[in-house]
Amino acid sequence: MGNRGMEELIPLVNKLQDAFSSIGQSCHLDLPQIAVVGGQSAGKSSVLENFVGRDFLPRGSGIVTRRPLILQLIFSKTEYAEFLHCKSKKFTDFDEVRQEIEAETDRVTGTNKGISPVPINLRVYSPHVLNLTLIDLPGITKVPVGDQPPDIEYQIKDMILQFISRESSLILAVTPANMDLANSDALKLAKEVDPQGLRTIGVITKLDLMDEGTDARDVLENKLLPLRRGYIGVVNRSQKDIEGKKDIRAALAAERKFFLSHPAYRHMADRMGTPHLQKTLNQQLTNHIRESLPALRSKLQSQLLSLEKEVEEYKNFRPDDPTRKTKALLQMVQQFGVDFEKRIEGSGDQVDTLELSGGARINRIFHERFPFELVKMEFDEKDLRREISYAIKNIHGVRTGLFTPDLAFEAIVKKQVVKLKEPCLKCVDLVIQELINTVRQCTSKLSSYPRLREETERIVTTYIREREGRTKDQILLLIDIEQSYINTNHEDFIGFANAQQRSTQLNKKRAIPNQVIRRGWLTINNISLMKGGSKEYWFVLTAESLSWYKDEEEKEKKYMLPLDNLKIRDVEKGFMSNKHVFAIFNTEQRNVYKDLRQIELACDSQEDVDSWKASFLRAGVYPEKDQAENEDGAQENTFSMDPQLERQVETIRNLVDSYVAIINKSIRDLMPKTIMHLMINNTKAFIHHELLAYLYSSADQSSLMEESADQAQRRDDMLRMYHALKEALNIIGDISTSTVSTPVPPPVDDTWLQSPSSHSPTPQRRPVSSVHPPGRPPAVRGPTPGPPMIPLPMGTATSSLPPPIPYRPGPQSVFANNDLFPAPPQIPSRPVRIPPGIPPGVPRRPPAAPNRPTIIRPAEPSLLD
Repeated sequence: MGNRGMEELIPLVNKLQDAFSSIGQSCHLDLPQIAVVGGQSAGKSSVLENFVGRDFLPRGSGIVTRRPLILQLIFSKTEYAEFLHCKSKKFTDFDEVRQEIEAETDRVTGTNKGISPVPINLRVYSPHVLNLTLIDLPGITKVPVGDQPPDIEYQIKDMILQFISRESSLILAVTPANMDLANSDALKLAKEVDPQGLRTIGVITKLDLMDEGTDARDVLENKLLPLRRGYIGVVNRSQKDIEGKKDIRAALAAERKFFLSHPAYRHMADRMGTPHLQKTLNQQLTNHIRESLPALRSKLQSQLLSLEKEVEEYKNFRPDDPTRKTKALLQMVQQFGVDFEKRIEGSGDQVDTLELSGGARINRIFHERFPFELVKMEFDEKDLRREISYAIKNIHGVRTGLFTPDLAFEAIVKKQVVKLKEPCLKCVDLVIQELINTVRQCTSKLSSYPRLREETERIVTTYIREREGRTKDQILLLIDIEQSYINTNHEDFIGFANAQQRSTQLNKKRAIPNQVIRRGWLTINNISLMKGGSKEYWFVLTAESLSWYKDEEEKEKKYMLPLDNLKIRDVEKGFMSNKHVFAIFNTEQRNVYKDLRQIELACDSQEDVDSWKASFLRAGVYPEKDQAENEDGAQENTFSMDPQLERQVETIRNLVDSYVAIINKSIRDLMPKTIMHLMINNTKAFIHHELLAYLYSSADQSSLMEESADQAQRRDDMLRMYHALKEALNIIGDISTSTVSTPVPPPVDDTWLQSPSSHSPTPQRRPVSSVHPPGRPPAVRGPTPGPPMIPLPMGTATSSLPPPIPYRPGPQSVFANNDLFPAPPQIPSRPVRIPPGIPPGVPRRPPAAPNRPTIIRPAEPSLLD
């Protein structure tokens, strides 16, 4: 005979478990533990055994449970038991389980009634149980026997408190009916850990063993010593029944018969007995499950919302749809074109906030990297003057020229224009690399179909390479066009007259004075450890100076460095450093900052270095030339010019400088336009208009749209989880509507459970007898039947009237002072008057013999006094 209420809960919990298992998760209902607490031989093990519906715990007189037994019930299709200390063995006979519990207890505690806090862990697998934890605890005792330690009482109490202190544990406070309830240690311990009484249920056992003529009716009706969840009476099997192998089914029938036949309990028989205890505990489990549902529902809904976006691209496609592959192909190619254009042209949605990408990187190449490359190839002053002088002399030949030859100007200009080819072609290569990277980033969404992604990347990359050739040809053509005709009538050209009158000019043009060119964080990398080591500062670059501050508020300036005679050089990255470094130095070999000939500035990436170099170029700080100046100086000493030649060289030098500046300006303007027109715009048009046709001609549609095994699995898993989450939410909704939660009973006056400040005699249970001693009125429960009571006139004797019986202890009760042991009643002034305030159900001393004077005495003092 199992627990039917628990078995009814099993399908409900299994539905939840199956729903969560289908999405690869576990359903943590964390059902409450059920712990039985009570004195020795109170019937704790029997109560626990009746709840499970199986006979498997040791029984006997004295202290039988000497170690905590943690019983884990686990739902399974087969029924067996196993112990933690012998996992390899499965027990199918519960008599063997009982024997193993006894043997394991003796192994640790000995055979002479010793105890141990080390628990025995038993797991029972059965199709008739929920996943629950039940705890059978040793009985509370005060006097040590056998091998028990002197502080046995405190050891057992500490052991019990460890298990019942958990908020999710239900406490069954077991008290035998033949023991005074006010002395119940089980209720006192429960009150310590559960002062509100929310998880404590009183269980009264051994109702069939009470003295004849006594009952526990007032206790079970929760009138005498009330608990918030009340009391449930049970009748367990006696030791004789257990030894006679009386099964639980017969014991339950006998228990039912007892409550129905007993005059004091028959009116509440439906609220008594083991089945009602099972029902009460099962309702608590139902309440707990219902309380767990909102958190589970919230968790599932958040997961469902997070999956919505990912499933969006899958849930509209069905495997049995014949047009699915065509739809997917058209949709993905179209999305690829949109993504490519957004990355190039820029878009407000799906903005990458971590790094530059697509069009932003190409823009950086156009306006920072390409100008920097142009300046890097800028001619060296000494080389240029030497080449001009050689050109003039070679043009004059054996004759001595009187005028400055314009052919020398054209020869030098054409040579300088040819040098533009290298940075221009390098710019095209950089843009191509960015375009290919952008294509790969956009095709990442096609990873579901590896063949389609591979073909798309191949076709678009091939087209970009084709456009590369045409773009480079066009750029070389532009340079050749610049070479083919030197336009000395250009409006920005200074002309021969101005060149002769013009003084030697610097080949750098400064920006507007005090104009802030750039701000940002840089690290000064070459400060010694003795002076603080590398440190990060906020740098501000203007057209005239480089300043650095403590932070971006620019309030505390650390230093200001003028830009005169400064140049930039590259510095190799350190072995242990992940920073990219460049240096600023003074061409006149002066210290730049304190005792440093150069300051090394470090950035996090090479792109930041290139960007800072481009900013320095705008401020007129140029990179260092590769060729050492001292070598040039040695050759310079072997070459001398007369004053006339020197004037001619200076004139052509100024003309070349002016005309090359015009060409650089034109090239810097035309390069981005040429690349945009011939490469980027054409690539966008190709993707939008021709890519689909190329895909259809390159391979069969079905082969293109073959999903990878991993992607197909991922899609199936995602769709399955999506539908499983919806199903789980539906199941939770069904459970919410198919189960009922019982409210928590209202609080009761349980101050009688508080520890007393002084001990006094405890009243005993009142005998129930049909024969009343002479001179005493019979006890009446409830109002006395008959005509309504008429107020008596003043002075009328009341000795012959029965005292009213209160429903529960009122203010006049002996327990009203919150004392567990009330003071003895006072001797009345009239010998026949019954002292008021004694609650119903508290037994008194046996009735006095007839014809003896009635004397009210206090109850006998307890042993605790």
